[in-house]
Amino acid sequence: MIKLKPRQIEFVTALKNAGLGTELSFAEMQEVCDSTGIYKMPPSWITHDSDRKVSRGVYAIPEIEDIPLTPKSAVSTPAPVIASVNPAIEEVAQVVQGAVEQTVSSVDMTLGMTGGERDSLVPEKFAGYVKWGHYNDIKKIIKSRQNVNVFVTGLSGNGKTLMVEQVCADLGRECFRVNITCQTDEDDLLGGFRLINGNTVWQDGPVTLAMKSGAVLLLDEVDLAGKSIMCLQSVLEGKGVFLKKIGQWVKPAQGFTILATANTKGRGDETGKFSGTGILNEAFLERFPFTMEQPYATVATERKILTKSGCEDVEFANLLCQWADAIRKTYLDDGVDDVISTRRLVNIVEAYKIFGKKDKAMELCLSRFCDESKEVFTKLYAMVDESMNPTEDSDESAAGTVSAEGNACPF
Repeated sequence: MIKLKPRQIEFVTALKNAGLGTELSFAEMQEVCDSTGIYKMPPSWITHDSDRKVSRGVYAIPEIEDIPLTPKSAVSTPAPVIASVNPAIEEVAQVVQGAVEQTVSSVDMTLGMTGGERDSLVPEKFAGYVKWGHYNDIKKIIKSRQNVNVFVTGLSGNGKTLMVEQVCADLGRECFRVNITCQTDEDDLLGGFRLINGNTVWQDGPVTLAMKSGAVLLLDEVDLAGKSIMCLQSVLEGKGVFLKKIGQWVKPAQGFTILATANTKGRGDETGKFSGTGILNEAFLERFPFTMEQPYATVATERKILTKSGCEDVEFANLLCQWADAIRKTYLDDGVDDVISTRRLVNIVEAYKIFGKKDKAMELCLSRFCDESKEVFTKLYAMVDESMNPTEDSDESAAGTVSAEGNACPF
């Protein structure tokens, strides 16, 4: 459970003095709220904490056992509220105060009630990760805790997102990863009102939370964004943002940094490979002072990646990397329509570890491509690996195993 704050201790003490047990219903807590005025309704730090929920409408408050019973004579009566000169002003003030309390409660809930939930915002370290490319540059930027925006672009599956996450894991920095789509809007990014337990409360979005905590904001696949992404203009300028719906100005804390990843440079895709990507507003792109182009790793680096991914067959890993490198060069010369990514190589290694057969692993991981690309890739690999011959027990390969696309297995 959480370490209680003074107001929370006061409420738990009131529950104790009311003679209630450690498992209370919503109605029981509401009665204490009405009689003491500590809260207008059962607070969200109890009702929104999943660890406290015992059953429908019943919540556990074990802290009650640790609170000493206060004698009735020692229980102070709440001081009377001095009426405002203008009743209308007093009414407005109460409404505003209630809205602020609900806003604060909802933010606390979003940030996580326990230390474990808060710690989960720091990405886990990947034991097999190989530091290469722009890793050190990204690390220097994040470590500097400067409010600098970085745009990382490159073909799919070459480790852009993983690189940012592993830098944060290495530095112990919180990372708010937001997967952008064409439907992502201001409400998704900055926050909005949510209906929780019958109450409409404000909840900060990931961008607002990242600013407040001085964390790293990762806008993943940002070139899929629509016009709504322009709500981040003042945030990208480092000035913060005005939350119009609650009239609150939020400034970024020290250490807040924005990194965006994309398969294009935000100017559209002429190849047709990255469906949904569009042309980002030039004013938006201009607010990213640093752009890093991420290519695929070299043969030597990818060999390390596959080895650390658990490929014990060093020769197989080496041949896969040479094969992928040859395909990429051919792709850049418009010789083939598809490319083998680093992620795809790791997929092949994982399939090989499961089935123990190269042909099976290759067939499973190449079947996502069209017939022509699959056939070309298969023949190219057979040219570099002489061991790639059909076996008698290769999953009925002689009968023509059918792939996911309905193609006969070439092996």
